[in-house]
Amino acid sequence: MSNERTPLINSGVCCLAGTAVACGGESDATPESGQGSPSKDPRKLNTFFGVMVPTILSMFSIILFLRTGFVVGHAGLLQGLLMLIVAYTIIALTILSICAISTNGAIQGGGAYYMISRSLGPEFGGSIGLMFFLAKVCACGEYVLGLVEAILDVFGSDPESPVSGGIRALPQGYWYTVLYSSVVLLLCLLVCLVGAHIYSRTAFVILLVVTVSLLSIFISSVAVKPRDFVITHKGAGNQTVHYNASYTGYNATTLRHNLGSGYSLDYSTNSVMSFATVFAVMFTSCTGIMAGANMSGELRTPSVSIPKGTIVAVFYTFTVYVLLFILVSATCDRTLLIQDYGFLQKISIWSPFITIGIYCASLSAAMCAMIGASRILHALALDDLFGRFYSYISAFFLVGFLFAGQLNSIASLVTVFYLLAYAAVDLACLALEWASAPNFRPTFQLFSWHTCLLGIVSCLVMMFVINPVYSSGSIVLLLLLLLFLHFRSPTSSWGYISQALIFHQVRKYLLMLDVRKDHVKFWRPQVLLMVANPRSSCQLILFVNQLKKGGLFVLGHVQLGDLDSLPADPVQQQYNFWLSLVDKLGVKAFVDLTLSPSVRQGTQHLLRITGLGGMKPNTLVLGFYDSCTPEDFFLQDTAFCDSSLGRTNEGEYNFGVDLPSLQAHFPPVRHVESPRWLSPEEYVGIISDALKMSKNVCLARYFFQLEGEGKDSKVDGSERTLDVWPLNLLQPGSRDYEDVCSLFLLQMACVLNMSSKWRNARMRIFLNVETESSDQGWVVNEETFRELLKKLRIRASIKIVPWDSVVQHHSQEDVEPTRALSEDFLSAVNCMLMEHSSQAAVRFLYLPRPPAHHSQAQQYLAQMEAVTNNLGPTLLIHGVTPVTYTDL
Repeated sequence: MSNERTPLINSGVCCLAGTAVACGGESDATPESGQGSPSKDPRKLNTFFGVMVPTILSMFSIILFLRTGFVVGHAGLLQGLLMLIVAYTIIALTILSICAISTNGAIQGGGAYYMISRSLGPEFGGSIGLMFFLAKVCACGEYVLGLVEAILDVFGSDPESPVSGGIRALPQGYWYTVLYSSVVLLLCLLVCLVGAHIYSRTAFVILLVVTVSLLSIFISSVAVKPRDFVITHKGAGNQTVHYNASYTGYNATTLRHNLGSGYSLDYSTNSVMSFATVFAVMFTSCTGIMAGANMSGELRTPSVSIPKGTIVAVFYTFTVYVLLFILVSATCDRTLLIQDYGFLQKISIWSPFITIGIYCASLSAAMCAMIGASRILHALALDDLFGRFYSYISAFFLVGFLFAGQLNSIASLVTVFYLLAYAAVDLACLALEWASAPNFRPTFQLFSWHTCLLGIVSCLVMMFVINPVYSSGSIVLLLLLLLFLHFRSPTSSWGYISQALIFHQVRKYLLMLDVRKDHVKFWRPQVLLMVANPRSSCQLILFVNQLKKGGLFVLGHVQLGDLDSLPADPVQQQYNFWLSLVDKLGVKAFVDLTLSPSVRQGTQHLLRITGLGGMKPNTLVLGFYDSCTPEDFFLQDTAFCDSSLGRTNEGEYNFGVDLPSLQAHFPPVRHVESPRWLSPEEYVGIISDALKMSKNVCLARYFFQLEGEGKDSKVDGSERTLDVWPLNLLQPGSRDYEDVCSLFLLQMACVLNMSSKWRNARMRIFLNVETESSDQGWVVNEETFRELLKKLRIRASIKIVPWDSVVQHHSQEDVEPTRALSEDFLSAVNCMLMEHSSQAAVRFLYLPRPPAHHSQAQQYLAQMEAVTNNLGPTLLIHGVTPVTYTDL
């Protein structure tokens, strides 16, 4: 990903006193500059101006002056206060999470998005960040509609407007509302384009104006005498409906009548209100708690300012709302509260106080939402998670919300979006807490996983209480964005919370995976594949990935050398290259590398120490030791060849390994004349060591000829055949088809037959018999073997292969371990295999136990080479582990 940012490094917190000039002050380069050149530090705002002022103004917004009476009139004082307590409880739980995350490290621009993305990783962070951006966009549209509504109440041409007086010059109607909203939005856009500093400089003045307007309300409640009003609205069929309303001043009877709920028809939407719809409108006053966090890029000390300023702002606004709810309940009858959104102008000692307050609060909230959205949009653009996708989304949503035309119509969707964003913040904090990462140590301690979980649950519950359809749709949209980012596969250096959570859980389960409780009926291959050079072994790696059947798969490699003579461990620098290879091949494998003076000693190390707990290799797979010229897989596969070099996205974070580096790291394939790093004696010694350590051994030959194992291959095995020769072909006297090694052969073939690319392959089992022998026991043995396959639930066809002509080349003297098998016999065995298995995709052969003395190693390998000569992909297997089970 482009423009990766490491805030803890750039923040200058590690600078020494002697380098203060170089590291601090105006010499700091902003993370967005990306050039490293000195630039002016944009972080100038303190707690009051950077957090408290925008948060207070955002939380007052249009609700303070235009919807307080609406909430109390429909819900009553008691339910109104209950809504207020529920809403502020939800945001209080979220604020605890915000404070915890914001005090856990340096915060850059993007506010809540930055915190979530850097906590949960690019997939969750990007999708939730875009949802939060849409919530800000929607809120901006809502505030603009509220401002237009207030303007038309005073300046609208409708003579039956509930507000008396004013210059009534503006024509009214649906399309005029859209036009006025667009003009106001354009004004907000011009302010944002000129610079957010204009808003930050005037925000304090706006807060003073709003405060004066608030004081005028409280003063008016005492100074203004009771009044009666006649309110008119257009009803059904353009009929004019008149309502008699009154302002009583402080009156116990009025307060008593306003205690209970009285949900009725809303005159702006012509729909009957309910607890959910009124709460949705009221909760929009709580959507401004992140206004300060969204200014994180301009805050001098965001980790200090965000918690302190947000908490103080929330306490202040909560107190104001409670007092205002009580005031209007005790002074205004229900008709006035329900039928006139702008009733505060009627009961004010000087109505322009309220009018100016409404305009200032609405306009400032709209600009604050737009500035916050722009900060999130800028952070998303820098991280390049969606490309240009989010630009079209934002334009569509903003224009669409203006066409809604009425504030109350979109309040539910705005509230749902914000609740989902708040739940995401709580989720981020909960994940960090549950991961138990040592580096999660926020200085703010007034939170726990209980508060995070309660915050998530309360947000989700209230979402569905407000509007189940919008809630379900927003969650579906979040999941679609999550899938989009998952398939786009952005990688980052932010850290992934999923990795921390997985580590936390895997450690627990590995401790529970007790090797003493292993049972044969749950056995599966756990493979250590030794790889000398991946260029010539990729097909084998892909094949073993199919053979593992959900078990452990480890790629092992031995780097020759002695750590005493080296300045640093060369193995540590190679892991990223091997992991990138695993990614390219699309195999589910671990990588384990070691440094050793010899390959045999290094393989011993890996066999002993690879894995953890009950997940340790039980099978060793080696490439065959022969003189064949290896083929370079990197020159065959499009994922590795030179023509695909330009396909990697520029700036994509690839953990320091791009395709050219990957190709350059692994040496060219070995030539025939090239010296071998491994002697025949050492190779056979590795086989003997593995068997001594009770590991099964597989030798793989000619797998460079196997095709269709890649991750993009659509092969399902329908054209393939698996051939199994369970008899030890080099010892014709042995007729035991049911020894441990023979059954292991059957099990491995069966496991391969169950994998995705071999599921429809036909499996054939060849039984070698001497038909000319006087002993006809092979007929009984065949029936016994068929019965065994039935018990083992192995679906395969049995082929009887007379091999009298092969056995005649084998003398009894050949049975002696020190005596070499005749070339005629080995050639005859090879011809028999070629005759019956030449068309097979893979052949499973019995691997005899290697000789005890190293002097016979070359002879042993020569015999294996002669038997498998020109066969095609062949797996020679010697199993020492009982793996078959017939009982339930």
